Order: sequence, then structure tokens, then C-alpha cells
Amino acid sequence: MRDCRSYTGIDIFRLAAAFLVVAIHTSPLASCSETGDFILTRIAARVAVPFFLMTSGFFLISQYAYDSGVLLRFVKRLAVIYGAAILVCLPLNVYNGYFSMEHFLPNLIKDLLFDGTLYHLWYLPAAILGGVLAWLLVRAFGKKRAFAAALLLYAVGLFGDSYYGLIQGNAFLRGFYDNLFEVTDYTRNGIFFAPIFLVMGGMLADEEAKDGPRGNKGGWAFFTALFFALMFGEAMLLHRLGFPRHDSMYVFLLPCMYCLFRTLLFFRGRRVAALRTVSLFLYIIHPLVIVGVRLAARLLGAWELLVDNSPVHFLTVAVLSAVLSVALVWGKGRVEKYGARIVPSWGRKRSDEDRRRDRAWIQVDTEALRHNVAALQELLPKGCRLMAVVKANAYGHGACGVAVCLERMGVDAFGVATVDEGIALRRYGIQGEILILGYVSPQRAGELARFHLMPTLIDSGHAELLERQGVRLKAHLKVDTGMHRLGFDADETDRIAAALSLKHIRVTGIYTHLCAADSQREEDVAFSRRQIARFYGLLRRLADRGISVPAVHLQSSYGLLNYPELSCDYARIGIALYGVHSFAGAQTRQKPDLRPVLSLRSKVALLREIGAGESVGYGRTFTADRDSVIAVVPIGYGDGYPRSLSGGKSFVLIRGQRAPIVGRICMDQLTVDVTKLREVRVGDVVTLIGRDGEERIGAEELACGAESITNELLSRMGGRLSVTGIPLR
Repeated sequence: MRDCRSYTGIDIFRLAAAFLVVAIHTSPLASCSETGDFILTRIAARVAVPFFLMTSGFFLISQYAYDSGVLLRFVKRLAVIYGAAILVCLPLNVYNGYFSMEHFLPNLIKDLLFDGTLYHLWYLPAAILGGVLAWLLVRAFGKKRAFAAALLLYAVGLFGDSYYGLIQGNAFLRGFYDNLFEVTDYTRNGIFFAPIFLVMGGMLADEEAKDGPRGNKGGWAFFTALFFALMFGEAMLLHRLGFPRHDSMYVFLLPCMYCLFRTLLFFRGRRVAALRTVSLFLYIIHPLVIVGVRLAARLLGAWELLVDNSPVHFLTVAVLSAVLSVALVWGKGRVEKYGARIVPSWGRKRSDEDRRRDRAWIQVDTEALRHNVAALQELLPKGCRLMAVVKANAYGHGACGVAVCLERMGVDAFGVATVDEGIALRRYGIQGEILILGYVSPQRAGELARFHLMPTLIDSGHAELLERQGVRLKAHLKVDTGMHRLGFDADETDRIAAALSLKHIRVTGIYTHLCAADSQREEDVAFSRRQIARFYGLLRRLADRGISVPAVHLQSSYGLLNYPELSCDYARIGIALYGVHSFAGAQTRQKPDLRPVLSLRSKVALLREIGAGESVGYGRTFTADRDSVIAVVPIGYGDGYPRSLSGGKSFVLIRGQRAPIVGRICMDQLTVDVTKLREVRVGDVVTLIGRDGEERIGAEELACGAESITNELLSRMGGRLSVTGIPLR
């Protein structure tokens, strides 16, 4: 997982990149050295826009950014910024005679889509178009093929930019690019230029999330300098040969940017969020400042000092742009701080975290999850891999987010119950093996192949039907050793052998399930031992026939905790992964230090005072025997909190103290007697599962009160509950 500290290096370099853009448009060294100015503005400063694009890709085009909402928010935000920038720069368009040009409408459309309505605004439509294109490529083909496609587009763009001179002798290529330039004036745009940097940013995000920083910052800084030197030589040679039509795209710009971004990722610390906004304002308003400085120079008779002197011109524009940008950020901060006084509440921006906590939510502790993974892996036999069972929305914890966390921890095998659960993980970007533990209709064979999902063969008839679909699949074969649910009977050696040699289905795993592994009663232990013996007896018979036995697994959570010595290739871990036992007082041979991952929380929506003798809720099942204060909490059985816990059978925690649930639990609400609690306020957090101060309510306690098990309790947590604490992309 990523370091919890922010990427301070990225934040700081945003400002440096914005000043480099200012340099491009003010030519700081033009009056001193033409060559020096070319090196600064046409070589060094060319890292600015690719950096901005890679930053966007880092937070958007990652392996796990498969939620279309992420893309829509990105496009919407940039479109709003683009629209605002167009309005801000409108006076310059009027001043430059933009609206009086020939063929205004087609040129306006071209500028809006590709070039920007003012010279520096091209970045915004490029980022929007490139972001959509890169996101679609990664989603459709995966990051490696997406990178190859984006690299091909960049290569096409190169010959319309810095390598334009090379195609002049070829009539076909020259005609192709001439026609291309009728549509877009440059290949430095959202089709040929932007996608490669966005995809590179996404690839770096995945590498960073999975492995953390690679190498050391000194090494990456050295390679940055090396590739910049090569890009410098490339640019100077092309310039001397007169090849460039424009000079934004170089071959060595790609490795230079990769190494530069890698170097910046090593600099972590406090988030410098204001620099992001300052750099954005600086980027947008500096052309207005350029015009203002030129106007002031004319009025003051200081043209020679403020304009002709290029270093002074640059510094004046840069300083004034920075001051204005800081002032705008300060003003924006004042508006946000006192927003309740000057704008209606519906107009104030809320964070995603606030929105997810506006009613009732599940809070996932990823550090506890990491701890449990490590503790359980210590119990695994040598060569055995952990298969994380994330069915039923990861037992209510949020399957996609939990799977992302687990994959970043090195877990590369997952178990789900249905095809659709597996597809959801794939669409979210999960790359590991995904085994469907439940029944799969043979008619869905095409989807199994498309999303690289492994079905379970549950008997010979099911295997034959899947085989008839003619679709090449990997699958696991389940063996019934006494549970009498799904699976080939353990004595059906011939049929199992036949299933292991099917033409279209390659069986890569074979497993059974121990139905009484959670019990230490003598008769249950004996039954589990018989199951184990039947399963390994089958494996020996297959081996005696010369059949290669695929990967073996038979341990679930309690199978590992009570029978850790079993030789196998996977252990299917479900409830233990989430740090709880199925029921209170569970006794196991192995007692790893497991920590609960899930907390269930809501908030006090309303406080109501009632008199002695007044009742609360449906059926008037609670009548106050004294003047009381009742807290209304917006969570109910529609969210998975059992109705059977009504009538004083359960408690909640408010301000670290227990308070009883009174009256009947409703579909959407429940009521709590807080008469004995001090200083309870509307908006106070209510903990239904989890810890608050020194007090804790465990899932086992609730499950016992509801006469159920934690597996059922947690997996029934409704879809209305938002999940916090885990990656949403």
C-alpha cells in the first residue's frame, strides 16, 4: 500500500512546472542569448505539461480506476476549469481579434477540441480528450497494451512535431500530415501527445501501490539527468537540422519524465494542497498578466525595462502572477471557511469522505487487515498460498476495495460465490486468480473466458455441460467428502479422472470443504479427520493412475486454525481474514492475534424528550418508566442490523458509553435511550460494531444476541451503507 504521507514532491513540482510554462510564454533569456533561451523554453520547460499529465494519470489511470464515476468526475472538473479559463481569457480574445477571423465557426470548434481558445489553454482539452482515451485503453486492454497503443500514437505525433522534417520527402506521409493539420494544427494534443503520459502516470501509481518506491532517489535522479542530457542532444540536433515543425515532442522526453516522476515520489511529507490551486491559477492567468505588464510598460514609458529586458519581463510576470494566484487562493479559502454564512449549504462542496458518512457507514481498518494477512500467512504450510475469500461483498467489508488492499499486500488469489462477483472485481482492476466457489451456469462460459474467471466443476454432468460450450477455460474441481453439498463424490475416481482430462477445460485445482472444522467436539474432529482421509485417499488414487494432481486446497478459516499441518497449495480464508470468529467463545488450536477490520457506525439524527408512560416505536413495545431522552439513529434492518436485536437485546456506543436500543428496530432507523449519558448531541457518532474509547462491541456479541453467526451478520450489511477507509479506485 502507498505510504500514508502525501506526495510532497509532486505538490512542490506543480509550482515549478507552472513557472516553466510562464517561461515558455515570456522567453526569459531572449535578450541575453537566443541559444540559452531555446534550451530553457524549448527543451527544459518541455517537462512541465507532461508532468501535469502524468500527475493526472497517477491519480486517474491506475489499474484500479475502473469505476466510470472517477473518469466522469475528472472530465467534469476539467471541463469546468476549461470553461472558466475561456471566460477569464475572453478579453484577450477580443483584443486579439479572435472573433473576426475567417471561417470562425469551424475554427472555434477546432480550438475548443484541440488547440484551446488561447495559446496556453490547449492543455485543458488535451487533458480531457487524452484522459478519456487513456482510461478507455487501460480498461479495455490493460496497462501494458494501453501503453503500447499510446506509444504508437506518440510516435505518429513525433513526425508531426520535432521530426517533421523527416517526412517531407515522402508524398504520402506529407499528404497525411497536411490533412491532419487541417483538423488540428498540431499533433501536440489529446490524441497523439497526452495519452502516453497519462498512461505512464497510471502505471507508476500501480507500481507505487504494489511495491512502494523502487531503487533510491539518488539513482533515479541520476537517470533523470542522463535522459535529460540525451533529450538535450536530441533537441539541439533536430534544431540544427531544421526538422521541427513544433518542438514539444522528443523521443527521450518519455524516459526523462518517467525517471523525474519516480524521483519526485520519494519526497513524502505533509500535503501542500494550496500549491495545486496556486499552480492552476498561475497557469490560467499569466497571459493576462503578460498583457497587463505590456500595457503598464507603454503607459509608464518603461517598455525597454519591462518588456525588451527579457529576464526582468519574466520576473515581473512571474511575481505578479504568483501574487495574484496566492490572493485568489486566499480568497477562495475565505469563502470556503465562511461558506455557511455567504452561500446556501447545498452550494458548499463536501468531500467524498463527508458524503460517505452522512447517515450510516462501514469503516474498514486496512492496517488491521494487513496485520491479519501477516498473522495468517505465518500459519500456512510451506508453499501454501492464501486465497482471500471476498464473496458477499467481502463479508460486508466492500469486495473491490478490500481486494485492492489485499492485492497490494501480495495476495494474488481470490474466492467469490458468483460470476457477477468475479466480473465486478475484474472491472475494478483486480489481476489475481479468481475462483468461483459456487454454481456457475454453463451458459456463462463466454463470460468466464472473457474475464479470466475459474468456475468450480460441481459434478460430472456439470463438467460435461461446460465442456460442450467449446470455450477454453481453467477450472477447479470440487470433491464431496461428507458435507453432501456441491462436488464429485470422493469415491468417483473414474469420473474425476475423466474431468481432469477434458479437452476445453483445464483443471488447475482440486478441493473439498471441511464442514465441521470450527468445532473441537470429539465427534466433529473425528468427522473432519475422515473427510481429510477421504480427500487425500482420492489424490493418492489419481497419482497411482499417473494423473498429475492439480493445486490442492481444503482449509477454510477454521480448517487453517484447527488443522494447520495439512499439506496443500491454497488456504481459502474468509471470516478469519476480517479478524472475527463466526461465534462468541470459539475455541481453536491455533490462536493468532487477529484484529477486527470492520466497524459499523451511524450518528445521532435527533434527540427527543419523552415523559414517563410514553411509548416509542412500532407496537409500543417500549414504555418509559421515567422522563427520558431518546436518540434517533438512522440505521435499521434495511442496512443489515438485525431486527431480532430489538427490545433491549443490544447496545450502541455513544461518547464511549453503552446505551441500550429500545423499541423495535425499524427498516431505516432505531432508537436509543441516552437518558443516563451526559452531553449527547445531534451529530454524535454512534458505534454499533467496533470500539469507542475503552468500550467495544464485537460482531460476535451481536451475532450471539441475534442467534446467528458473524458470517451472516456481516454479509447482510446492506448496499445502502457506504464504506470508508479503503481505496475507492
